Amino acid sequence: MQPILMFDMDGTLLDLAFDDFIWNQKLPERHAQTHQCSLEQSKSALFEFYQEHKHTILWYSSQYWSEKVGVDVLKLQYDFQDKIQPRLGCIELLENLKAQGYHCWLLTNADSAGLKLKLENVDLAPYFEVVVSSQEIGYSKEFVEFWQILQQKHPFDPQHAFMIDDTAPVLEGAKRFGIANLITITQPSSLKAARNPLELRYPAIQHLTELLPILAQYQSKDVDVKTA
Repeated sequence: MQPILMFDMDGTLLDLAFDDFIWNQKLPERHAQTHQCSLEQSKSALFEFYQEHKHTILWYSSQYWSEKVGVDVLKLQYDFQDKIQPRLGCIELLENLKAQGYHCWLLTNADSAGLKLKLENVDLAPYFEVVVSSQEIGYSKEFVEFWQILQQKHPFDPQHAFMIDDTAPVLEGAKRFGIANLITITQPSSLKAARNPLELRYPAIQHLTELLPILAQYQSKDVDVKTA
């Protein structure tokens, strides 16, 4: 049986450098200008907001953050959309998987507006049978409920599924649900140094095409089990 391949978007297929740039550089600047405070005061206030909502569904909502901080966060992202870029090997991997007939799903915590923006700039949609924003599920991927509702909407066997994501809490949520094959990313953002694979909780890849031999090995084991 061919596995379902579930991919995160930001930090996995797309370079997280864009999101780092928006949330850690441009939003503090725009927030400081809007509220006539220092950049340090702005960063401090935003950091508190970030910590309060990290890994919740609100964390990923452009509308929520726009109302919370008084800056049109979605417009800010559109202003710098030219910085949205795929990660190493992204299109090469997806072309290869499509040619081999794999079933690929795109599962993102980005809200629907953020997802639309990203897909307008990097044409990922043709490679995926299922594209889901956590906004339409009502839970972020960190929660088991996300996976339960996803399975109701799009039935799949967790034992024959891969989840590739750069965020450990997301992979933890997938693991609790029962996703059998979990893979993370060593360098989600090109602006930051690669993480040490030995310090990560899950098998890790850097160039996305490194997934191909992992899948070949999985398929080989599957054949061995069936013919044993």
